[in-house]
Amino acid sequence: MNITIAQGAFLPVPPNRGGAVEKVWSALGREFARLGHRVTHVSRLCDRLPAENIAEGVRHVRVRGYDAPATLRGRLPLDLLYAIRAARVLPQADLVVTHTFWLPVLLRHPSQHGVVYVHVGRYPRWQMKLYRHAARLQTVTQVIGEAIRAIVPECANKVIVIPYPLPPGMMIENEAELASRFAARRKVVVFAGRIHPQKGTRLLIEAFDQFARSHPGWILRLVGAHTAALGGGGDAYLREMRDCATSLGSQVEWAGFADTTEGLREQLREASIFAYPSVDDFGETFGVGPLEAMGNGCPVVVSDLGCFRDFVHDGETGLVFDHRAADAPARLAGQFSRIADSHDLAQRLALNGWKVAADYRLERVAKLYLDDFAATIQSR
Repeated sequence: MNITIAQGAFLPVPPNRGGAVEKVWSALGREFARLGHRVTHVSRLCDRLPAENIAEGVRHVRVRGYDAPATLRGRLPLDLLYAIRAARVLPQADLVVTHTFWLPVLLRHPSQHGVVYVHVGRYPRWQMKLYRHAARLQTVTQVIGEAIRAIVPECANKVIVIPYPLPPGMMIENEAELASRFAARRKVVVFAGRIHPQKGTRLLIEAFDQFARSHPGWILRLVGAHTAALGGGGDAYLREMRDCATSLGSQVEWAGFADTTEGLREQLREASIFAYPSVDDFGETFGVGPLEAMGNGCPVVVSDLGCFRDFVHDGETGLVFDHRAADAPARLAGQFSRIADSHDLAQRLALNGWKVAADYRLERVAKLYLDDFAATIQSR
């Protein structure tokens, strides 16, 4: 097949600035190319990347984009300008995967750019009604699939759920290595994601403060970008969170953005608990971070968001806490204590989580996408 992948206006590919969606589709594009398909990847031109090059079998075409404004109102006009530029450089293809707000609206002639395959990587809203003409509306968890069907019931037969894959290098290979690394883990609770109010940063710090009072020697390490350009809450928010953690002193570490797979992987393999206390009920769609932790054998604790339910089963593959409760920090701290106080529970969560993560290996998930691409093209 001849496949085009068109990313959004604000992050480049390769995903040097992070971005879960960019990271995933970059890996998928390389895998499609490895399997013999012709792949063109369109993304933002920045960071001295060339306007066009071929890497690992993928042709990259880049057009001018922007640093992301803090608000949706600020992002939408910039995304439109980017989409217009991106539409002009799209090659002829069998199918074009889009992950921008406006590009699906501009693509009306499948004979030019291929059938339109809309990847819904955010919680769906009214814009789904703009995509009725698309051949496919694809998302990554069942709860988001149901939300799309509720908005555009007439397109229910176009909706499909295919998960994100585990990024390459984010999977411990066998149970022997899993056991060995489990024995060497340190008293570290790690968070990996954007330092942003939506990710529950304050809730996490307050929970760790309560947990640390009865569990001396533990460290909370926050791995992720805080700058607005990389999707964080900005300098003022980071200062606010540092002030919030002042009483904990050196028990809280601000590790910054992990710009390599190897760096993030080592953080996940060193920690004994991975915490992802997102409070973004209408923003999170999947949760690549918890899946990466599971692939690396780190027990996970997540908030009670529907998008995690496809792979985090409370008490089996991870622990869940009610982030909406008035005492949410205490509930999160309690889950930390359960893992810290029970070697058997921690070991069971690590093993079960790792087994589930194996179902999300890149090779398997890429085949699911390719099979659906073929079916979508044939149906048109």
